[in-house]
Amino acid sequence: MNITVLAVGKLKEKFWVQACEEYLKRLKPYARMTVREIPDVNPQHAGGTDGVLAREGEAICSAIPQDSFVILLDIEGTQLSSSELASRIETLGINGQSQITFVIGGSDGVGEAVKKRADETVSFGRITLPHNLARVVLLEQLYRAFKIIRREPYHK
Repeated sequence: MNITVLAVGKLKEKFWVQACEEYLKRLKPYARMTVREIPDVNPQHAGGTDGVLAREGEAICSAIPQDSFVILLDIEGTQLSSSELASRIETLGINGQSQITFVIGGSDGVGEAVKKRADETVSFGRITLPHNLARVVLLEQLYRAFKIIRREPYHK
C-alpha cells in the first residue's frame, strides 16, 4: 500500500521532526510512506484567510497522487476508533485501493476545493490539535492500524 500524507506547513521544532521520523521508520514494513509539506501561505500576501485557503487548497489538490483515495482530517469529520481506522484501511486495500492520501490542513483549515476532493473526512475528536501534533498523531495511528490489521502486538 502507498500512503501519502499532505500537510500544510513545515515542521520547525526538532521534537516534531523526530517523532514523525520514528513513526515513519516503524511504518516501513507495512506501507510505502510519503510525506509532503505544502508551504503555508501568509494571509497578508494572499488577501486574507479566503486567499490562504484558496492558494493552499490549489497546492494540496495538485499534490494528490493520481487515483488516490483522499481522507481529509477535519474536526467536523467522522470520529473513528483505532480499530475502525484499521478496518477502513484494510477494506480499501481489499477493494483494490493501493493509494491513500491523508490531508492535514493549516491553521485556518482547508478550503472548499479540498473538501470537495476528499472521498472521506475523519476527525481525531472534537478538540483542536495543532497541525504539527495532528501529523504525529496520524502517523502513530497509521502504525497502530497496521499492527491491528496484521494482528501484531503494539510496540511500546
